[in-house]
Amino acid sequence: MLEITLIVVASLMLAWPLGVYMAGIFSAQPHASDRIFLPIEKTLYRLLGINAARGMNWKTYGSAFLLSNFLLFIAAVLLFLFQHRLPLNPDGIGPLSWDLALHTAVSFITNTNQQHYSGQAQLSYFSQSVAIVTLQFVTPAMGLAICLAVLRGLLGGNNKDTAAEGEERDLGNYYVDVTRAVVRVLIPAAAMLALLLTWQGVPSTYAGAATVTTIESVNVEQTIPLGPVAAMVAIKQLGTNGGGWFGPNSTNPLENPTPLSNALETMALVLIPMAVVFMAGYLLRSRRFTLMSLAAMGMLSIACISASVYSERQPNAAFSGLSASDVNMEGKEVRFGADASALWATLTTQTSNGSVNAMHDSLNPIAGLVTRAGMLINAIWGGIGCGLVNFMVYVWITVFLAGLMIGRTPEIFGRKLETAEIRLLGVLIVLPSLCILGLSAITLAIPSITGTSNPGFHGISQVIYEYVSAFANNGSGFEGLGDNTLWWNLSTSLCLALGRYLPLFIPLMIAGYLARKRVAPESSASLNIGSTTFCLTLVTVILLLNFLSFLPSMVLGPIGEALQLAQHSGAAK
Repeated sequence: MLEITLIVVASLMLAWPLGVYMAGIFSAQPHASDRIFLPIEKTLYRLLGINAARGMNWKTYGSAFLLSNFLLFIAAVLLFLFQHRLPLNPDGIGPLSWDLALHTAVSFITNTNQQHYSGQAQLSYFSQSVAIVTLQFVTPAMGLAICLAVLRGLLGGNNKDTAAEGEERDLGNYYVDVTRAVVRVLIPAAAMLALLLTWQGVPSTYAGAATVTTIESVNVEQTIPLGPVAAMVAIKQLGTNGGGWFGPNSTNPLENPTPLSNALETMALVLIPMAVVFMAGYLLRSRRFTLMSLAAMGMLSIACISASVYSERQPNAAFSGLSASDVNMEGKEVRFGADASALWATLTTQTSNGSVNAMHDSLNPIAGLVTRAGMLINAIWGGIGCGLVNFMVYVWITVFLAGLMIGRTPEIFGRKLETAEIRLLGVLIVLPSLCILGLSAITLAIPSITGTSNPGFHGISQVIYEYVSAFANNGSGFEGLGDNTLWWNLSTSLCLALGRYLPLFIPLMIAGYLARKRVAPESSASLNIGSTTFCLTLVTVILLLNFLSFLPSMVLGPIGEALQLAQHSGAAK
């Protein structure tokens, strides 16, 4: 476990100063980085016609978010449909079908990167570099911008000292927040990681595919796709994106060639999501909130990592002739091993990343359950910005329930949670079950559209995992599924959109409502959200909400499969 411990601790130690830096650049105060980045940002504002001094309330902030997403979506669809007529296509790749272009555009505009295409085989260099990589920078910045607006709303907005009670509050400028996130955080971090990955052997070229003679025979040639891979892999990992240059993602040795590159990419999975937690504490001026959040997320994360690693250290019960000392190496790279693969699988589904260094379809049932649980919770670190927003939803629900249980007014940072906010939170509680289970039921009821490679419990797991991955904006999959069909492309596109926009827009509304309310001074009747009791209550609420909603589907999937394999293993003995 030494390697796992070092990776997790190093990620946390790097996230702390990064979080402090992010809090500084997103505060209203001047920052040391202004000398370097402010001239660049001002140039971008002039080119895009942005009034950086304009404050936005939750309505205008949310409208700007939706409009920018729509415009980028249209541009991406057109690019995928006409990539065969655009430059940087040395391998002569043709256009995507309309439904695959739609799904790919929705997937990347929602920071999900669920791929129903096979990486380098179906996208040109232009599509990869201009559309995919651009969206991988911009979309996590959009999620972070919404998170910043929510945090400002919790404190009453930027104009809290001048606005009257009930008046709409200034939650910042959406375009400024997105620009700063891209220019000051994502581009510098991705540039450093790309250089490290290039040093480790990840390709970084615009040359066409290489043709080489294989070592098996002098008469056999193999075509090896190349490209500016290091740049895409860097932002793929740092931006909680997950969409790989190659179809097999980071299992491919050209994306992830060495144990050191694997450690760097694993740390990049959680670096910025962890940093956002530190950033939130500084912006809210509440050290207790940061400690409580780290404790709650940390407990869930460590429990999931431990269960996943333990599971993959067991032999794959589907194969006979394995001893009890054999680990499950099916679907894994020997250069990484079972432990590093289980760690990656757990962290990539605790964030909304979804990249893989092993095939999740080959995980033992308990590890498969852990990966699905991480996506369902969607707040153990989570995506950049959106992870903390999802976490705040759980915090608000816990504040309301705890207030009911102990007879205190449900309020957070001095602002009461009332009927309007609770109704909106109710939508977010019901939405995952309605979307994931509803679409899964339709798909499983019509076997001809399913396209699974397995019958029984595992086949059900493949279907439900695909929709969970789409709704959680994760993008990983049980890749035994034949998912490039009209039904899968359209149904998962719906799931992708619902799982991205409502869970971000509704908390933004709630933050706008809270910001307008009068602040009640803290007293003995106030709920202490930084206490150990609240932290444990929060973890319990998170687990109960997800288990109550999805336990039957878990029994029909990974739990049923685990019991079935245990029965077969016992019978064989």
